[in-house]
Amino acid sequence: MRSFVTSVFALAVVFGPAVTFAQTPPSGTQTPQQQPQQQQPAAAQAPAAPKVPFTTPAGILLVQIKPDKTAVFEEMIAKLKAGFAKTQDETLKKQAAGFKVYKSSEPFGQNTLYVVQLEPTVPNAEYELFNMLLRTMTPDEQRAPDAADMWKRYADAFAAGLSKLSLTPLGS
Repeated sequence: MRSFVTSVFALAVVFGPAVTFAQTPPSGTQTPQQQPQQQQPAAAQAPAAPKVPFTTPAGILLVQIKPDKTAVFEEMIAKLKAGFAKTQDETLKKQAAGFKVYKSSEPFGQNTLYVVQLEPTVPNAEYELFNMLLRTMTPDEQRAPDAADMWKRYADAFAAGLSKLSLTPLGS
């Protein structure tokens, strides 16, 4: 396991900048940290973000979080995992089976790096974290008075958009 995490971190260091540029959303699409103030998400809406599907058997998301916002991101991941546990959505249940999150001990530039390991992936399923979280929430949770503030806090934790690595194993 340690060698896997070390390998993933090495990949992140080598490919992180290139992958970040490769994942630049199409013009007109805004990542959570780019969302203008006048367009704050409604209680039932997660922040707008590019789609993140996988067609390979495994994948990795590299997530850069502001160093003073790691507790907020970890709260989001805990809420997502709790949502996985209660969901009736079969696709989300399958996604949850291959969903693991690691926190890097070393800083990534000035940010904290989280690595989301996805193995196996569900082909063409949505792996954008805000969308996944929204899909785990009940309509009452989505309409809760504090939902809009929750989405804002979560979006503000991100230092950059998600970087995606689609992985295919070599050999057997």
